[in-house]
Amino acid sequence: MKVAVASDHAGFPLKELVLDTVRNCGHEPVDLGANSTDPSDYPDQAVKVGQAIQSGLAGRGILLCGSGVGACIAANKMKGVYASVCHDTYSACQAVEHDDMNVLCLGARVIGPSIARDIIMAFLSARFIGNRTGQERHLRRVSKIKNLER
Repeated sequence: MKVAVASDHAGFPLKELVLDTVRNCGHEPVDLGANSTDPSDYPDQAVKVGQAIQSGLAGRGILLCGSGVGACIAANKMKGVYASVCHDTYSACQAVEHDDMNVLCLGARVIGPSIARDIIMAFLSARFIGNRTGQERHLRRVSKIKNLER
């Protein structure tokens, strides 16, 4: 799977680790910037990842900013983008399995490299379970979310 990765200046110090982790999980990272710690705006980076998801260029995305929150808010404004800040492995996995999250947002000023790696692995290994027998409640809930977009 292709995974779109972008950061603002605050997330940049963690970005290379993210790219390496995506590769080590057997996926292809698509590096959308930033390329330095020079000031950049997280909404611009969120748009790049969101457009990659919307166009089908990437199946999932990872956004980095200082807290993860600003990038998450911006990404969720885009149709078909379901982003969440996750700073633990349970949330990263559960958000995909139950909520069909497709963009992971991380705060580079909040978590360190080791936990970031674990969170990314949990995110990339998880699959939406709404299609499994007995899990119809997740399909129903995600359908309600998609109705909010309309």
